[in-house]
Amino acid sequence: MSKSSPIPPGLGHRSGSGKHASVLHLFDRFAGAATRHAGSPTAFVLALAVVVAWAITGPMFGYSETWQLVINTGTTIVTFLMVFLIQQSQNKDAVAVHLKLNELLASHREASNMLVSIEDLDEEELRQLVIFYRHLAELADKEDGIKSSHSLDEARENHAAKRQARASRGHRARPASSGPATATAAS
Repeated sequence: MSKSSPIPPGLGHRSGSGKHASVLHLFDRFAGAATRHAGSPTAFVLALAVVVAWAITGPMFGYSETWQLVINTGTTIVTFLMVFLIQQSQNKDAVAVHLKLNELLASHREASNMLVSIEDLDEEELRQLVIFYRHLAELADKEDGIKSSHSLDEARENHAAKRQARASRGHRARPASSGPATATAAS
């Protein structure tokens, strides 16, 4: 690991996984390079040239089934392999983006740390958060447009303060809940 590595000490590669890690690293580098090159203008021109050459050779082979099978087999194999290469690159990019966002959330004093690793929530929990953030957007719109900001923690504090104010005025307060839906219900 180099001095400029963003990996904190003690969290590097597992010991004893040298050959496995080396193979994964090589595949990762190959997948990244392949997807970058596959999306280049050169790759498009090359693919177009192959299709044009295949089409031109059609009359020479009498448009036979073998002639058709060549392009079908070739494109199927290329597509099949590219699916795995592209998926590997997208997985790596997604993890990198999540880590960058987690770092931003963790480093910002007023950001809610509850959103770090939000990608691990199930679909229902994500839907609840979507509803909550839509509600926060509505609050910001009513208060001061896009200049107003809210976080989950701030919303909970506001909710608790409102609940306490209601209780002190003699109104019966609802029982507290720890989920984001509570903040949306009474905010």
